[in-house]
This record gives sequence, C-alpha cells and structure tokens, in this order.
Amino acid sequence: MQMIDKPDAALRLARTIASDILLYNKDRIAEGLKKDALFEAIDADLQEGYELFESRVSPEIREQYNFVDRALIDVLIKASAHLPTSIW
Repeated sequence: MQMIDKPDAALRLARTIASDILLYNKDRIAEGLKKDALFEAIDADLQEGYELFESRVSPEIREQYNFVDRALIDVLIKASAHLPTSIW
C-alpha cells in the first residue's frame, strides 16, 4: 500500500480514525469524561489509531503536522461536549 504523502489525505485519515474511536467507544468515552480519565479509558484504541496513522502516512507529513491529535479534538472531544464532566 502506498504511503499517504498529501496533507489533505492525511487529515482525512486522521479524522476517520477519530470518528471510528468515537463510534465504537461511546460508553467508555462518556465514563472516561465523567471520571476525568478519558485518555486512560480509550488508551488501547488511541494507540491502535496512532499506529495505523503512522503505518499509512509518510514521515514527512507526520513530522510537519499533528493531524491525529487535531482530529481527536475536532471529532471526539467536540462531539462529546454535551456529556457531563468536571473538565468543562
């Protein structure tokens, strides 16, 4: 499989990864936010997402942009803003 070497394609992949994490972990995300332990609650899924992104995106793009973290905020955190938590 060819490595992604365009920023827009890398951002799309990062957003897809974040969307999948949200889709398949809604209960764990809600519980993690409630307990102020979001990243611990979904740690294995985050690691899998980072590994997938790293395996598909060229090092140059990964070094230049922080797409996965940006997508996690844009997709996962913003979509969970309605959930009760002491974080916000």
